[in-house]
Amino acid sequence: MDASQLNWLSACDAARAIRDGAVSSEQMVESCLARIREAEPQVEAWQYLDPAHALAQARARDADRREGRPTGPLHGVPVGIKDIMDTADMPTEDGTVLHAGRTPARDATAVAMLRAAGAVILGKTVTTECATYFPGKTRNPCNPEHTPGGSSSGSAAAVAAGMVPLSLGSQTNGSVIRPASFCGVYGFKPTHGLISRHGIMKLSRTLDHVGVFARTLEDVALIAEQLVGHDELDADTRPRARIPFCAVAAEQPPLPPLLAFVKGPAWERAEEETREAFAELVAELGDRVVEVDLPETTQRALDWHRTIMEAEMAANLDVEWERGRDRLSESLRTRLARGREVSALDYQIALARIPLLQEGFGEIFERFDAILTPAAAGTAPKGLASTGDPSFCTLWTLLGMPALSLPLMQGGNGLPLGVQLVGPRHDDARLLRTARWLAAQVAAG
Repeated sequence: MDASQLNWLSACDAARAIRDGAVSSEQMVESCLARIREAEPQVEAWQYLDPAHALAQARARDADRREGRPTGPLHGVPVGIKDIMDTADMPTEDGTVLHAGRTPARDATAVAMLRAAGAVILGKTVTTECATYFPGKTRNPCNPEHTPGGSSSGSAAAVAAGMVPLSLGSQTNGSVIRPASFCGVYGFKPTHGLISRHGIMKLSRTLDHVGVFARTLEDVALIAEQLVGHDELDADTRPRARIPFCAVAAEQPPLPPLLAFVKGPAWERAEEETREAFAELVAELGDRVVEVDLPETTQRALDWHRTIMEAEMAANLDVEWERGRDRLSESLRTRLARGREVSALDYQIALARIPLLQEGFGEIFERFDAILTPAAAGTAPKGLASTGDPSFCTLWTLLGMPALSLPLMQGGNGLPLGVQLVGPRHDDARLLRTARWLAAQVAAG
C-alpha cells in the first residue's frame, strides 16, 4: 500500500488496515498532513492545525493497539472538527474575532464520543462567522474560484480535497447538505436530536443539528453509528437502543425503494440546469419515482424557519450583540437585529407549525421510502462573497428530518451537483440503505 496515498483511503478501509496492522495510525495521519501541506495553500480548509499534536495522538493510538488495550471502530482514523465544536486540547473560536483565542476546558459530547471510538482529532476546520452566512477563507477544492458553501465550509472542503476521510459539521439551515453538494462529497444531517449538541455553539435549539461529511456512504454509516446516543446535557436527545447504521446501510432493500420527487417551496430558485438534471434522473428511475406535490402550507416554511432561527439566534448571541456588535459582519448584525424584533406571538405561531407540518408528511412516508429533491439551486456559485442559497434544505431542517446529499451529478461547468434524499424522522439508517440503492441505480445507468 503506497503510504503517500493513504489519505485517500475511506475511513472504513483505514480503520480496517490499522486494526489489521497493515498500516499505522501515524502513517495515516502523516499522509493526511502531507496532503494538507500540498493543498491547503489553495483550499484553506483549516482554522487550527498542530501537526505535532495530531501525530502524538496517532502514536498513542498505535501504542494502544500494540499493547493490547481496547480499540474502537474508528481507532487511529483522523477526523476534522468544525470550529464551533469544543475541543479541550485545541482552540474553538466559532469563526468570529469576538472568540479569538477561546480555549474550552472540555470536549463537546460529539468530540468525546469520537475519541472514545479511537479517532484522532486532526484539527479544527473553518466555519463561517458564528456558523451563519458571512464566509470564511475556504475555497472550493473542485474550483478555487467558487464557494465551498457554508457554514461547514472547511469540513466539506477538507474531505473533498483528500485532507481527511471524515469531518463533523453542523446545520441550522443548509450548512451540511449545501457544502456537501458544492464540494462533491456525502453530507448527512440526521434526525433532530439524534446526536448531542452539548459543547457546540448554540444558534437555535429548535433547528441546530450535528452532521457529518465523508467520501463514501459506508463511512457516513460508520461515523454516524459512533455519534448517536442520549446525552443528559442535550435535552433533545433521548435514550434509545443502539442504531446499527453500518449493518442496515449495507443491506439490500427487501423491495426496490419507491421515491417521491418533490420540488419543494424553493423550486422557483432552481437553475435551469438543475431542473433538467432532475428531469433526466426521474426519467432514468422510471416507475421507482413519482412526482408529489406538497401541501400549500409548506410554502410558508421558509418564513417560519427564518422567524424561529433569527429569534433564537438573537437570544443565543445576545452577549456578542451587547459587547461587540460592531465587530460582527453587517449580514449577521442585520439578522440579529431582525431577530430581536420578532414578536412572541409570531415566534410561537411558527413553532406550532412544526408538528402540524410533520404530521402532513406521514401519508407520504406511508407510501414512499424517501423524498428525492435537489440539495441546492445549482452548482457552487462563482466567487467567495457568498456561500450560496440554502433554501433547498430549509424545510427539512425545520421539520428535523434526516437528509443526505449524494454526489451523483455534475453541472456543465464540471462542478458537482448534489442529489438530496430525505427520510422520515428516526428512520436514519434506512435512509442510508435507500441512498445506497439510488447510488447503484445511477452508476448502472
